[in-house]
Amino acid sequence: MSTDTPPGTEPDREVLTAMLDEQRAILRWKASGLDREQMTTTVGASSLHLAGIVKHMTRVEQDWFAWVFDGLMPEEPWRSRLYGPDPEVDWEFRSAVDDDPDELLAGYDAACERSRVIVAATPSLDQQAAREMGEWPSPSLRWILAHMIEETARHNGHADLLREAIDGLVGEDPPTP
Repeated sequence: MSTDTPPGTEPDREVLTAMLDEQRAILRWKASGLDREQMTTTVGASSLHLAGIVKHMTRVEQDWFAWVFDGLMPEEPWRSRLYGPDPEVDWEFRSAVDDDPDELLAGYDAACERSRVIVAATPSLDQQAAREMGEWPSPSLRWILAHMIEETARHNGHADLLREAIDGLVGEDPPTP
């Protein structure tokens, strides 16, 4: 966001995309620099791990921006695992334990960049998505951006707890050198 504009007066697109990018950066930071064992560490009775969160958020980026908003068919392996006649529930969480951490992060980065391109190419935040959501009407791009901020921030809370259990790293911002 611009430092020349008082907070709260920036255009909606600038505010929403900057907030979403900040949440994306936090998730990426929480999952960076870890090996496979660390990425699949769980805490307590939960089966949640950072690898699963990153792969899930890759799916969520693709689902909301490419599939729902732009109407594009998901790419493989997502299409056959999640959109076929017999979708695999929580596939991204279960399968992430076998994925290379660097590849997970690269996939997340690519999905986020694809989402940014879709948002930038859309003239109005009021534009409705290409697909309806079950019984709901097609959401606007504005609603999708707000939802993605909420979804990413919620998983960042999980990521924060997991990362603290792995190596004690806490907070929202990377430490400064």
